[in-house]
Amino acid sequence: MPFPIKARDNVLSRAEIEGMIAEKKLIIIVDNKVLKLDAWIKFHPGGRLAIEHMVGKDATDEVNALHSQEARQRMSKFQIGRIEGRWTNFLPPIQGGTFRPYSEAQAKEDEQALSDSEGPSEEASAPPSPLFEADEDAFGLRRRLSISTISSAVSAIPQPTTETTESTEPKPRTCVIDARTQEEIQLDLSKYPPLDAAHQENIIQKYRKLNERIRAAGLYNCNYSAYAIEICRYSLFFGLFIFFLKTHWFCLSGFFLGCFWHQLVFTAHDAGHMGITHDFQTDTVIGMIIADYLGGLSLGWWKRSHNVHHIVTNAPEHDPDIELMPFFAVSQRFFSSLRSTYYDRIMEFDAVAKVTVKYQHYLYYPILLFGRFNLYYLSWEYIYLGLGPRHGAGWWHRWFEAAGQIFFWTWFGYGVIYLSIPGLWNRIAFILISHMVTAPLHVQITLSHYAMSTADLGPHESFPQKMLRTTMDVDCPQWLDWFHGGLQFQAIHHLYPRIPRHNLRKTQEFVKEFCEDVEIPYAVFTFFDGNKEVIGRLADVAKQAAILEECRKAAAVQGVFSDHHHSH
Repeated sequence: MPFPIKARDNVLSRAEIEGMIAEKKLIIIVDNKVLKLDAWIKFHPGGRLAIEHMVGKDATDEVNALHSQEARQRMSKFQIGRIEGRWTNFLPPIQGGTFRPYSEAQAKEDEQALSDSEGPSEEASAPPSPLFEADEDAFGLRRRLSISTISSAVSAIPQPTTETTESTEPKPRTCVIDARTQEEIQLDLSKYPPLDAAHQENIIQKYRKLNERIRAAGLYNCNYSAYAIEICRYSLFFGLFIFFLKTHWFCLSGFFLGCFWHQLVFTAHDAGHMGITHDFQTDTVIGMIIADYLGGLSLGWWKRSHNVHHIVTNAPEHDPDIELMPFFAVSQRFFSSLRSTYYDRIMEFDAVAKVTVKYQHYLYYPILLFGRFNLYYLSWEYIYLGLGPRHGAGWWHRWFEAAGQIFFWTWFGYGVIYLSIPGLWNRIAFILISHMVTAPLHVQITLSHYAMSTADLGPHESFPQKMLRTTMDVDCPQWLDWFHGGLQFQAIHHLYPRIPRHNLRKTQEFVKEFCEDVEIPYAVFTFFDGNKEVIGRLADVAKQAAILEECRKAAAVQGVFSDHHHSH
C-alpha cells in the first residue's frame, strides 16, 4: 500500500521503514532522523555504494566520521520522519537483506515480538575482552584453529564405499569453508564484547563522548607548521630527482622521484578526508593536484574506493581493499568465488587463483613492487567510465582529473622518459625503480588489515567495535612518523577519519583509554611483527587452499568409486 505523506517530525514505525526499503527506497537513520536519499544519491560525492551499505541502518557514527558539520546539516533536507528509542539495524539489501512490504497487521506483530524480545542477553555474561598488545597470541591462535578446522573437515569426508546410496551431504568445499568461517566468527565473539544492545550501546555512547573530548583538545585542528616541514621534504626529493636526472644518474633520479611520490600520497590522503582545510572543494583541489597532476593517480577513484572501505572494512564481498583476486586471498571465503558488490562481478577462484593463492605468502612483496601500475589502470578506468559524481558539487571533478592525467603524462611520459632519458634500458630501469620505491606504501596499506579479522558479525555490531576488530596500528618511534605518514595509526584513523594525521599520535592515548574502558582489544604491532602477521595470515590461507584441494580430490575419488559401483 502507498505510504501517507508525513511531516518530518512524525514518528515512523519500524514496519513502515521496512516497507519503504522493500519498495527500493534508500532509507538510513541519522541522529534518530529518518532520511530518504533517493534524490541525493546521484549528487553524493562519495559515490552510490557508500550510501547503499547504510540502507536500513543507524548510520549516525559512519556519517559523523566521514562528513563535515556542513554536510551533515544539508542532509536534514532529506528527512521524512523520525524514530523513537534505539534503532535495531536491518541488513542492507546490497549485503543480502530482504524486506517485507508494509502491512498494519504485520506491523503490530513485529512490535509485539520486539517488546517480548527485550531483556537480558545470554551473551551479556560473556567474559570481558582484555586490551592486548602484539605479544599476545590471538592471531596465531586463529591460524592454528583454521588449520585444525579444515583438517577435521577433510577427515570427515566419507571415504569410498561399495554402497549404492547417494550422499545428501553438502559439497566438501562448502563444508570446509563454512566450518572455517564459523570458527573465525566464534573466535571473534570470544575476544570482543557481546553484540547485545546494552553492550553495543555502551560502546557507541562512549565513542561519541570520546569524539567530544578529542574535539575539545583541539585535535581536529590542522597543524599547518607540520605541512611546512612536509613541503621542505617534498622539495628536497623532487630537487634530487631533477639534479640526478640532469647529471644522467638515472637510477638515483628514479629513486628520488619514487620517494617524492611515496611522501606525496600521505598529503593526498589527508586532503581526501578533508583533513587539511576542512573545506570539501579546497581539499579536493589540493588532493587532485597532488594525485593526478604530480602522481598520475586519480583522487576520485581513491575516494570512491576508500569511502566504501571505511564503511565495510575487511568484508570479503564488499571491501575493495581486500578484493585482490586472483593474486591474494586473505580469507577462505574467496574460495567460494564471491560476488563483489564494489566491482559488480564474480571474483572467480579459477585455475590462476588456485596457483597464485597457493604461493601468495611468497608472492606478497614481489607483487606489491608493481602495485603502482595497477593503480594507473584503476584510475584510468574510473575517469574514462565516468564512475564519479556527474551532478552536484563534484560534477567538474572528472574533467579536472582528466586534465591532470594529460598534464602528468606530458611532463613525466614525454618530458622525462622520452626527452630526458636516452636508451631503452635506461628508460626501463628508471620506470621500474621510480615505481618500485613506492612499494612500502602498498605494504603499509595492506599491513593494517590483512592480518585482521574478515568475519562478519552481522548488522548489530557497532561502528567503533568493527573498526577496531578489523584494523591494526603500527608501533614506531616518533622520529619515524614521517616515513609512515600517519598510516601507522590506521585503527585510530578508522575511528576518526577526519583528524589530521599530525595529531594521530596524540589521539592514540585517548583511544587506548577508550579501548580499556569498553574492553575492546586494541591491536598494535611493530612494523616487523605486523609484517610477520600478514605473511602468516597469507600462508594460513594458502595452506587452507591446499587442504581444500585435497578435499576436492578425495571427493572426486569418492565420486569415481560410487559411479563405478553404480554402473555395475
